[in-house]
Amino acid sequence: MNVSEGLEEIRGRLTRNGADPKSVQLVDTIKQRASLPAAQSASAGSLLQLVRMLIRSPVANADPVVYNDFVKLEEELEIRSDEFRARREAEDAKPVPKLKKFYKEQKDRK
Repeated sequence: MNVSEGLEEIRGRLTRNGADPKSVQLVDTIKQRASLPAAQSASAGSLLQLVRMLIRSPVANADPVVYNDFVKLEEELEIRSDEFRARREAEDAKPVPKLKKFYKEQKDRK
């Protein structure tokens, strides 16, 4: 995932959550840095990884309100991730139909 796109998504989520303007400003500042030509190729594994990086920023460490905004967003993303993982595991747990060969071998054993 491109960092700029991820930061834009995080900004939107913070706005929907009614986050403090300082939190949105932090994301905007980081997004400006990410839009520089040297950082165009920067990528992140997930939104959750980006949020955790923002939590460790000096601004978030200095301001509990900003920190709490990012922690709330992190919790939402973790819940969403857990739900997705559970759905995927449920789909994988569906029984796989047995092949004709299985039944033929079973008949031959008897």
